Amino acid sequence: MSYDDDYPEEREFDDEESDDTVESQVWQLLLLINPGDEENALRQFTVYRTEIEDQGDDDPIRVVAQVTDWQSSFEVDADDTRTLVDAISELVSRWSDVTIDWDGDPSEDEFHEDIDGPEIFSRAFDQLNQYGYTLWAREADDDDVYAGWITSSRDDEAMRQLAATLGINLRLGSQVT
Repeated sequence: MSYDDDYPEEREFDDEESDDTVESQVWQLLLLINPGDEENALRQFTVYRTEIEDQGDDDPIRVVAQVTDWQSSFEVDADDTRTLVDAISELVSRWSDVTIDWDGDPSEDEFHEDIDGPEIFSRAFDQLNQYGYTLWAREADDDDVYAGWITSSRDDEAMRQLAATLGINLRLGSQVT
């Protein structure tokens, strides 16, 4: 999955004079990908800050992906539809009133023989949208990986703006190809 057309420049995260620091933007991102769960966002933010301090990493999005993986975000091999379904289902399990009808049984091998990543994203996007949530796909470091998270649909514009500010190449789940 390539997003090169959106942000040809490398991300720059060293603008210390900005009123809107990378750290505050990461905090906003964590709030968005943990809809209704500020406690989990705070827990992840604490781990994020520790990791940034320990690693001295210049790519905060990579660290966010590490500290939120399978809690508020996912990164899975693009050829592994079973793990993609499991990852999305794990994120959805945060809300007791939200379910995804996969139009088949994801525990059966036949289901995975007849489906690919873009179709899984599309089905999940459509189902989540009915509940007021949006499934996003974001560019990962490796091209053969699907990565994403779920936000409240009312925060779609804020997510787009924040992604642009942080240099995150982002697509709606329905736009994954």
